[in-house]
Amino acid sequence: MQDKKDHLKKLTDLAKLGGGENRISKQHAKGKLTARERIHLLLDDGSFDEIGILVTHRTKDFGMEDQIFYGDGVVTGHGTIDSRPVYIFAQDFTVFGGSLSETHAEKICKIMDLAMKTGLPLIGLNDSGGARIQEGVRSLGGYADIFYRNVQASGVIPQISAIMGPCAGGAVYSPAMTDFTIMVEDSSYMFVTGPNVVKTVTNEEVTSEELGGASAHSTKSGVTHLTASNDLDCLNQIKTLLSYLPQNCEEKPAALPYTLGDEIREELESIIPDTANKPYDIKSVIEGIVDTESFFEIHKDYAENIVVGYARLAGKSIGIIANQPMSLAGCLDVNSSKKAARFTRTCDCFNVPLLVLVDVPGFLPGTDQEWNAIITNGAKLLFALSEATVPRISVITRKAYGGAYDVMNSKHIGADLNFAWPSAEIAVMGAKGASEIIFRKEIASAADPAAKLAEKEAEYARLFANPYSAAERGFVDEVIAPKDTRRKLIRGFALLENKAVSLPKKKHGNIPL
Repeated sequence: MQDKKDHLKKLTDLAKLGGGENRISKQHAKGKLTARERIHLLLDDGSFDEIGILVTHRTKDFGMEDQIFYGDGVVTGHGTIDSRPVYIFAQDFTVFGGSLSETHAEKICKIMDLAMKTGLPLIGLNDSGGARIQEGVRSLGGYADIFYRNVQASGVIPQISAIMGPCAGGAVYSPAMTDFTIMVEDSSYMFVTGPNVVKTVTNEEVTSEELGGASAHSTKSGVTHLTASNDLDCLNQIKTLLSYLPQNCEEKPAALPYTLGDEIREELESIIPDTANKPYDIKSVIEGIVDTESFFEIHKDYAENIVVGYARLAGKSIGIIANQPMSLAGCLDVNSSKKAARFTRTCDCFNVPLLVLVDVPGFLPGTDQEWNAIITNGAKLLFALSEATVPRISVITRKAYGGAYDVMNSKHIGADLNFAWPSAEIAVMGAKGASEIIFRKEIASAADPAAKLAEKEAEYARLFANPYSAAERGFVDEVIAPKDTRRKLIRGFALLENKAVSLPKKKHGNIPL
């Protein structure tokens, strides 16, 4: 029996070496951790149980029968993060460059199936050269098997993808279909076709980093939700992100202990400028409302005219969507609409209540926006919020103009509670533009058109550039002092905690994609 146990230890020790000490050293030289080191740092000490450690590939062509590595380039299993069980896979770049084979894919699919059966989050640490070309269509089929499971798991369990090395070709579509993607700066990239193909087809000279690095995808494309400075930072962000989410769609996020006290926040009283067109940082409002240092921003550098992220309010997880007056005056455009719509649907999937902070002068005008389908993309946010069944509360801090007022979680599209600050302006458009239309003839015939415009602008502002007309009609539930916002929100979300919505029977809605 001892011989057999010794043989088992020899095999598992060999498997844990991956591609060997030399390739591990090369991985470290690039500033990257190995697959097993990443798992060790992400999971609670001693909690990892591996599945499939002795799996090997089945390829006999191209001399592959002489290149056998136990585990076949991916470490799979389960463990705990802050005592919460999760399933995890980590691709091992030291084995065939982390390339995906038939058996590599089978290992990933096995834990995806288990995660679905048990209702546990799935975390993927991607570091792969792509499909293993020696296996041809078998490796391509393996990718498709994974993609299919990503879709089946979508909205059922949280799926988090970390890109910690190369991720190219078909490999990119699995992370793209998960709930969150995190990229490591300077050591990871994602693209469908690489720089060499781009040069051949379009004659563009571009590096891997410029084409699909963390910076490109966090600022230009929005493909990645978060970026990390190194592997350790990436793993810590996964832990933080997971802390705001439940285990699955049937549960609510865990709450932290909190004792209610003086919830008045005087600093909120002085944030809104006296001049309506002067910008201010909406993040100052967020920080003044939520629990101290609890705001975790998502898509920070993409579509900066809207801010989205998670926070805690009296210890409970909430999602926040907020117009940002510091960028494009807080207008909604194509990218911000997509960003907020995606975040809305993610929160709704996993029972995270939504707080919407509104300061929106409208949709961004221009040919660029119209030709890039602001109509359809703006409708995505409208659709997502209208569809969401989680508790939804809005606070209008300043402007809420035109169709953007409707879209930003208005009472008319199902918001549960709508508050407004005294500084709120709720109207079809700004006073100046409205006056120019309504009183056009009167202004044109006046002895002093400029003075008449100013007079009419003041008249319109007095009538409509305030929250009281909307409050009279019940479109705003209460006009509140800014300092009372946190207290009102804590009470509001507590009242809505057991909200139940009965939806029409249907297969699914047809969101304007």
